[in-house]
Amino acid sequence: MNLSPKLQGNLLMLFVMCLFGINIPINKYLYAEGFISPYGMTALRMSFAAIMFWLVSLFMPKEKVAKKDLTILFVGGLLGMFFNQSLFAYGLNETSPVDASIITTSSPLFAMIIAAIVLKEPITLKKAGGVLLGGAGAIFLIYSSHQISVGQGDTLKGDLAILCAQIFYSTYIVITRPLSTRYSSITMMKWMFLFATLFALPLFGKDVVDAPLIQYRESIVPFVAISFTLVGATFLTYMLIPVAQRRIRPTTISMYNNVQPIIASLVAIYIGQDNFTIEKVIAAVLIFGGVYFVTTSKSREDILQGEKK
Repeated sequence: MNLSPKLQGNLLMLFVMCLFGINIPINKYLYAEGFISPYGMTALRMSFAAIMFWLVSLFMPKEKVAKKDLTILFVGGLLGMFFNQSLFAYGLNETSPVDASIITTSSPLFAMIIAAIVLKEPITLKKAGGVLLGGAGAIFLIYSSHQISVGQGDTLKGDLAILCAQIFYSTYIVITRPLSTRYSSITMMKWMFLFATLFALPLFGKDVVDAPLIQYRESIVPFVAISFTLVGATFLTYMLIPVAQRRIRPTTISMYNNVQPIIASLVAIYIGQDNFTIEKVIAAVLIFGGVYFVTTSKSREDILQGEKK
């Protein structure tokens, strides 16, 4: 069975978001048990991915990256990896998890606006409606699953940090999309994670060295958990995102952020941390309905082809 490029891109992003969604309770477990700090995890993910992508590139055909494209990869590495991850980690420490989850649903809106400015992608009524529908579903799921609580730190600063993280991620998705058609995902990621690591290690390297996990010997569970984060939710996911970028638009990719709360809830239900409710079904219908509308909305290429007919 031959799958269309658009369907391939959507299936890839669904798989990526499943890994990201599973990673949420895993990271909560690691942080709650004090095995590693969020900042240490950020530095570890950046450096591990950089090493893995450079090692894999040794066995791939060599691709020469133009200087102007290398500049875009530098900016993409800072925005999509370093700033996005570190700001989210800081924000999550300052505000409530509920606030943080709600703010992440703003990513498709930012991606839609930035794509319209940078890539001249049209903002159609169908696309805008899909973004709002998916965001409403994600917010409904979060509000129905948790009680609103106030963060321990400065909530306003935390909320702003997470909001900035979403803007950086959306910008990264948009500006790197043209490069995904010229270079392999390995080439793109080895440079972006290298640039991110050069910033992350000097700032957060001590958190990795001082992590209690290094001295832990009582169980293999935390090591399995952190292995999933590094291999599954970092190396594999970021290798697949550029592949999806070649097939679907930035707004569609960002829409899949709203799928993460559903996946995290399903995992929590499975391991007994949450209960199945009708609200979760309603939220899932809203989110996937939003993804459908954004996916089936007309792209710039569709509109241009229609004008030529």
